[in-house]
Amino acid sequence: MSMHQRRLDMKNGCVDLSHGAGGRAMAQLISGLFHEAFGNEWLARGNDQSAFDVAAGRMVMTTDGYVVSPLFFPGGNIGSLAVHGTVNDIAMAGAKPLYLSASFIIEEGFRFDDLKRIADAMGEAAREAGIAIITGDTKVVERGKADGVFISTAGVGVLPEGLDLSADKATPGDRVLLSGSLGDHGVAIMSKRQNLTFDTEIVSDSASLHGLVADMVAAGGRGIRLMRDPTRGGLAATMNEIAQQSNLGFRLQEEAIPVKPAVAAACELLGLDPLHVANEGKLIAVVAPDVAGAVLAAMKAHPLGYDAADIGEAVADDHRFVQMATSFGGGRIVDWLSGEQLPRIC
Repeated sequence: MSMHQRRLDMKNGCVDLSHGAGGRAMAQLISGLFHEAFGNEWLARGNDQSAFDVAAGRMVMTTDGYVVSPLFFPGGNIGSLAVHGTVNDIAMAGAKPLYLSASFIIEEGFRFDDLKRIADAMGEAAREAGIAIITGDTKVVERGKADGVFISTAGVGVLPEGLDLSADKATPGDRVLLSGSLGDHGVAIMSKRQNLTFDTEIVSDSASLHGLVADMVAAGGRGIRLMRDPTRGGLAATMNEIAQQSNLGFRLQEEAIPVKPAVAAACELLGLDPLHVANEGKLIAVVAPDVAGAVLAAMKAHPLGYDAADIGEAVADDHRFVQMATSFGGGRIVDWLSGEQLPRIC
């Protein structure tokens, strides 16, 4: 930074249109805030792109956008969420994440201290995941044209040799494993949005899952058919998506699905079903029955999977229904398109 440039006023300052205009103010924002938060050898070069060595094997790439409201919530903020979500999209292929890009669309008047909190959370999440944010972009729009800040990301990773996870590999009899309790993230967001408080604070489960995935792959290898993170639409939407892609049905045991008491109570208060609520630090795996025990044990041994459970199985079903069975002999079909739960005897 040039000696004659003033430092950003992190305590009282705000983003204005000049910070997106490509001049000195924009360079000051990038170097004085984003580079400090993300600092690494690629960003230090100041190029519009970053070159990196490509490991041998198949690469994985993903892209995503983050528009969460509120921007700050118990357990994280939009910055950490952007890193975790992108890392997890890569990890669901069984891949090791390597590098991320980040693009910011910032509303004029957004406070520097809030932007710094978001950038610092992104940098910390990336370092904890062992990855680097190596390139990015910044745009500033007029007041009222964005909800504070939007973040778009892209990520790349590398697959272990011989691993190819895909829904079309699932077969009847495969087991469905869930890495932990449902609804934590979605309820944390909604309770903050509605200014609700509970006796027990509900904290987002947002986390990077690639370490858990690596342990699962080591235990189950090619016996793992596919993995998904149940984000928007929760478990219900994700399982219906898998059913459509695999041309199978799934029979799940509702009592086996872990939901924290505080989350269940909050969902009842809000008129929600935990099966439809978003998660950001959980995964679903469909695995061959002969490796299910080993994979589940590996999940339970990891800090992000200690609540893992075997919740059901894949079944032959031309209708591709996802059925929630109970130990009492009844059940329901979960219809993710309408959000309704249709009565059905299983």
